[in-house]
Amino acid sequence: MKIPVIKQLVETYTLEQLTQAETAIAEGEQPAIEVHGDDEGEQLTHAYAAMFIRKLIDEQNLPFQTALREYTKMVREAIN
Repeated sequence: MKIPVIKQLVETYTLEQLTQAETAIAEGEQPAIEVHGDDEGEQLTHAYAAMFIRKLIDEQNLPFQTALREYTKMVREAIN
């Protein structure tokens, strides 16, 4: 997971565009937007993280750093 890639996605695309990209990657298709990553798994991670963060920013008016912390908190809890 590369934070600069996620930040660029959040700052550039809408939630709808990110959702469409995540769906395309999950289905093995080429997304309409450019999602950087070393492989499809990392691209999917970046797209999903950007979706999660963009949604928090849009719905709760959170700054990027706060929304990013919420995402990483959710990931840590899921792992434990």
